[in-house]
Amino acid sequence: MSDKAILRQLATQYMDIATLPIQRETLDLIKAFNRGDNTRPLVTIFQLPWNELTSKNDFLKLQCEDKFLRNHVEVFFRREIYRWNHHQTDMPLEPVLKIPFAATVSRYAPNVQQTLLATDPQNSVQSHSYINQFQDLEDVAKIKDVTVSCDRNLSKERLDLVTAMIGDIIPIHQEGGAYIRTSLWDVLTELMGVEEIYYQLIDNPELLHALMDRLTNVTLSGFEQINKLQLASVSNNYCHCSPAYTDELLPDFVSTKEPVTKNAWTFTMAQLFSSTSPAVTAEFEIPYISKIAEKFGMIYYGCCERLDDRLDIVQTIPNLRKISCSPWSDKKNFAANLNPKFIMSNKPSPAFLAMPDFDEAFIEKDLIETCEIAKSHGLRVEFLLKDVSTLKNDPNRLARWAKIAMKVVNRY
Repeated sequence: MSDKAILRQLATQYMDIATLPIQRETLDLIKAFNRGDNTRPLVTIFQLPWNELTSKNDFLKLQCEDKFLRNHVEVFFRREIYRWNHHQTDMPLEPVLKIPFAATVSRYAPNVQQTLLATDPQNSVQSHSYINQFQDLEDVAKIKDVTVSCDRNLSKERLDLVTAMIGDIIPIHQEGGAYIRTSLWDVLTELMGVEEIYYQLIDNPELLHALMDRLTNVTLSGFEQINKLQLASVSNNYCHCSPAYTDELLPDFVSTKEPVTKNAWTFTMAQLFSSTSPAVTAEFEIPYISKIAEKFGMIYYGCCERLDDRLDIVQTIPNLRKISCSPWSDKKNFAANLNPKFIMSNKPSPAFLAMPDFDEAFIEKDLIETCEIAKSHGLRVEFLLKDVSTLKNDPNRLARWAKIAMKVVNRY
C-alpha cells in the first residue's frame, strides 16, 4: 500500500473520531478547569512504552516509507486512534493535523560525554554516568551562541505534500518546529553530572552561577529569534502532558494568536534540587528561570522533583499556572502550602502499573486520597499519568487504570 493510501485510510478513521461532539465538550471542560470553574479533576495519560504496546497490536506498526510522513503524520494518527480505542481520558482528538516548520536550532552546548548502562534495552531505558566538562570559569566559553533558522522552501514542500495527500479529509495547520530547552539544570546535569553539581554548589558556586547566567542568556536569545521568525508553538494542546486549553492562550483547537512566546505555554524544572535545601532553589534556580518565564504566557513548573517543601519559593515565578506534585512530594504538605490560584498537577506513580500484580483497590485509594486532600484545601487537581516505562507487557493495565481514574474524578 502506498504512503498516500495508508495516510488517507488513517486520516478518515481519525476524523470519524475527532469530529464527535465529545471532543469539543472535553475542550470546554479543560478550559473551565483551567480558568478556575467548579469542575471535576482532569485525567491524562502520556509517555508510554510504545514498544510493548506495538508488540501486542499490529495497528501501531508504522508502514510509511517517507521518513517525515512516518514520524510526523502516521505515528500521530495511529497512536491517537489507539489511545481513543483503548484508554480514553480527558484528551480530545483535535479535528486538525498539526505539522512543524522545517526549523533548526544550532547546538549551543558541548556534546554530552557519558558512560551508559542499558537497564532495559527493550524500553530504551538507560542509566547515565555523565562526565564533567566544566572545570573552571574559562570553560563557560564552551557554551556557544544559538542560531535559529527555518527552511521555508522545505516547510512548504512538506505542507504541500501532506495537503495533497489528505488535505481534503483533515485540515492541515503548520506551526512551530523550533525547540529550545528551558529546564537548564537538566542541561547542566548532562554536561557535568549530578554529583559534580552537588560538589560545586559548595566548592565553586561562582562557576554554577556563571554557567546558569550564560545558559539563560543563550536561551533568551534563542527565543528572541523564534519570535522574530514566528516559530513559537502556540497551538500545543498539552504542556508537559498537562491540558493547555485556556481562554487567554488557546481557546480552540488552533490558536489565532501571533506565533510568539508570549502567546504560548512552556515548562521547566530543576529535578536535581530535590536533594538540596529550598535555599538552593531560591539562589540557583528562581532568578534564572524567572527571566525565561517572563517571555511566556503561562508556565508549568516541575516534574519528578519534590516541591512541597519549597512552594513559597516556586510560586514567585512569573506567569506560573500549574505546579507538579510528583510521587516524591508529600501531598498533604503540598496542598497545605499551595495558593489556590495555582493548579495542583498530581503525578500518580507509574510504578503502580509495573508491579507484578495490578492492584486496582490500591490505585483507587491513592486517587481518592489525592482528591480529598485537594478538596480540603479548595484546590483544583489534575492527574497526569506519565513516565510509564513498562506495563509488564499487559496493555490492558492502561485501560484498567483509565477506568479507575475516570470513575474517581467523576465523584468530585
